[in-house]
This record gives sequence, structure tokens and C-alpha cells, in this order.
Amino acid sequence: MREVSPLAPFQDVLLIKPKVHQDPRGFFLESYNARSFEEATGLKPNFVQDNHSRSGKGVLRGVHYQLPPHPQGKLVRVVNGAVFDVAVDLRKSSPTFGRWAGCELRDTGGEMLWIPPGFGHAFLVLEDNTDFLYKTTDFYAPACEASVAWNDPAIGIQWPAGFDETNLVLSEKDRRAPVLANARVFD
Repeated sequence: MREVSPLAPFQDVLLIKPKVHQDPRGFFLESYNARSFEEATGLKPNFVQDNHSRSGKGVLRGVHYQLPPHPQGKLVRVVNGAVFDVAVDLRKSSPTFGRWAGCELRDTGGEMLWIPPGFGHAFLVLEDNTDFLYKTTDFYAPACEASVAWNDPAIGIQWPAGFDETNLVLSEKDRRAPVLANARVFD
């Protein structure tokens, strides 16, 4: 891994920039290597599931998370297109509870974002035909699934300019998501 840096205001949400080997043929990068990941981050997650979504521009997914006993850590990346990716601290005991951090992830640099258990996750698709991949540390557990409203003013996520309720594509689940004050969260 070339570089690992916390995504402010959090110390445990990490932006990871891998080594990209580029030449006239194209590029090569290790999208995941357990030993390198542990050396760079000090973490040793046990990934059990890989997910892949393809979405069009304006699709917003989230803010999603899983509660105990099946919380998920996620290592996310874009392999085609671009997203604005967001993590929200949903740990009631945390000094950063209810705060968010976001960054753009594109297919050009191979950057990944580590979102640990205890955080909600959302992403807004910035380009058509965007492919988004993520590894999870626990299996999908519908009984533990929860969400928070993407537009909760108490959280105040600043989505990129040009996207609002009039041109976003949301699932019915995301339209009905509760605000943070009414959501199930981590202790």
C-alpha cells in the first residue's frame, strides 16, 4: 500500500491509496492483500463477503449499516466511474457520534475506503455505469439491517452540488429511512 490516511474527523475511517504500477499496457494494482493491509493499518479484518453494485448517475444508496450481532466493516472501491462516498459515526458512546466524512472515489487511482463496524455507509453515484465493489466483515443479516435518512439535517451531509431530492434516484427503503434521533444505533 502506498498511503493510508484517516478521513477527518475520524481516526478509524481510512482512505487507502494502493501502489499502482502503470505502463503503456495499462495498470496493475493489488486490490487487497491481507498482509499489506495489516502492515499499513494495524487491522486484521476477516472479510467474508464481496458485493458488487452497478448504478447510474444520481443513484444514492444509504445510509446503511448492520447492528450487532452482525455489524459489518466495509472496504469499498470503485472499478468503473465515480462516487461520493460517506461514512457516518453511529456509535452513541463516540465523541464523533452523528458526524460524517466523505470523499470522492474514482476508477482512476484505485483508492479504497475502510469503514469500520459502528459506522453507516452511503454513496452517491456521480457517473453512469459506475461499478462499486466492497468487501464485508460479516454476512448480510436482514434482521440486523438498519438505515438513517440520507438528508437528516442533524447529520448535515453535504452532497455534491447539482444533486438534490429532485434528481436523485432512491430506493423506497432509503426514502423511508428514519432520522438519526429515531434510528436504531450502536451503543
